[in-house]
Amino acid sequence: MHIGLIGGIGVAATVVYYQRLAAAVAALGAPLELTIVQADVQELIRNNLADKRAAQAEVYARLIDRLAAAGCDCAAITSLGGHFCFEETVARASLPLVSAVAPLDDFFAREGLLRVGLLGTRVVMRTRLYGQLARTEAVALDGETEALGQRYQEMAVAGSCSEADRAAFFEAGRRMVEDMGAEAIVLAGTDLNLAFDGRHDPGYRVIDALDVHVDVLAGLATGRAAL
Repeated sequence: MHIGLIGGIGVAATVVYYQRLAAAVAALGAPLELTIVQADVQELIRNNLADKRAAQAEVYARLIDRLAAAGCDCAAITSLGGHFCFEETVARASLPLVSAVAPLDDFFAREGLLRVGLLGTRVVMRTRLYGQLARTEAVALDGETEALGQRYQEMAVAGSCSEADRAAFFEAGRRMVEDMGAEAIVLAGTDLNLAFDGRHDPGYRVIDALDVHVDVLAGLATGRAAL
């Protein structure tokens, strides 16, 4: 399949999606057909914070029309925070939309995880991944959702992670593991790979939701999976 990505939300997330998807498809020995369109991260932030799901879905629908015109067979949003209007977008989209959230419940169950901690946008943490986890309990630092969400937003827009950001996210994850019984911390915000970059060990298991989504997209791109 020819994969279409809605990028730009933010730029660092788009880059890592491209890198990991290209690597995954290459490892399977297949060519990658890919088109990326650019969304406006500031517009997404405004609509997300105001819960303007219909407005953001219309933005996505126009971008998906461009992907369809480019020959794409399906589309994906390169931001878990950007999934806040997923159902509204599906209703308007001219292409099938491949969720980054839906595969996570199956993945956690296969891994035998009973409880995971979430880091990501305010909405992702507050809604426990939009309430789509049926077999694994998700926890978050509810009293710090606003502060952590704001820190994440600023890091995503900047496209870089300070040492203070990294320390804050690592510490939040540690407390969910030690105090709340989380068996792993889920990077439920694509730009968190800036903090959890593989060069710094947080001392607990980390699952990047991006990798689960990329695995699904790679399967579609190579014909090993179907919509």
